[in-house]
Amino acid sequence: MKKTVSLIFGFLFSSCFSTTNIKVVDYTDGRISDLSLSKKVVGKTNFLFFTFTKYGIFLDGSIVGVVTDYYGNPIEGVTVKAVSDVVKKEEENVIEENVTSHVNVNFSAGVSDSMGIYKIRFSVPVIDNEVDIRGKLVYNPGWEQQKQNLGKTYEPQIKESPFRLYYNLDSGFLAFGEGVRSVVVAPVGEGIGKMKALPGQRPPQPPPQEKSSQQEVKQEKQKREEDDFFKAFGF
Repeated sequence: MKKTVSLIFGFLFSSCFSTTNIKVVDYTDGRISDLSLSKKVVGKTNFLFFTFTKYGIFLDGSIVGVVTDYYGNPIEGVTVKAVSDVVKKEEENVIEENVTSHVNVNFSAGVSDSMGIYKIRFSVPVIDNEVDIRGKLVYNPGWEQQKQNLGKTYEPQIKESPFRLYYNLDSGFLAFGEGVRSVVVAPVGEGIGKMKALPGQRPPQPPPQEKSSQQEVKQEKQKREEDDFFKAFGF
């Protein structure tokens, strides 16, 4: 009896909800991709003769970004994590994590590939037809430990930045905002005319090239010839 009633409620829910018809008006400039809707069990209520299973709608997708070095070259193998701070909840029936509930805000860490692109997979609940999540992105969080253990690592210029993810199920409005970003600049053209020198550091310069072995051999041979010439006069 329990199994029969539970399956009936699940069938009614699935018949009213389709994952194929998702409306998206994207205002994220490509930061959010792979969007889809899914249904998951968010709780169960046990009655005398049956069990009522509650389902919820979840928005699935990816947060996309790029990791580069100072000169814009893609860097592979750098981890980026998303940590949620605030999740919108139902006012009347607050969904909480407990033994019989599977509701959670899930962000899987992203690792940059050979093109420097990382994807943070997420699955977040849709509450009152909306997703409204605030949190922070953490860049290469274990860099200090890597430096201590391996002797080398990538230190991020920005250690973390706040973000907000918003989606409206009815209108399809999708927005993603990230906090204040650091912009790297370098002074150029200093010393021209009477222009005052600009503060700041230039990009690291490559080490000076050493003289080739052929040039060294040639200079050494020339020096020996000069010594032999003066020795002929008894100097």
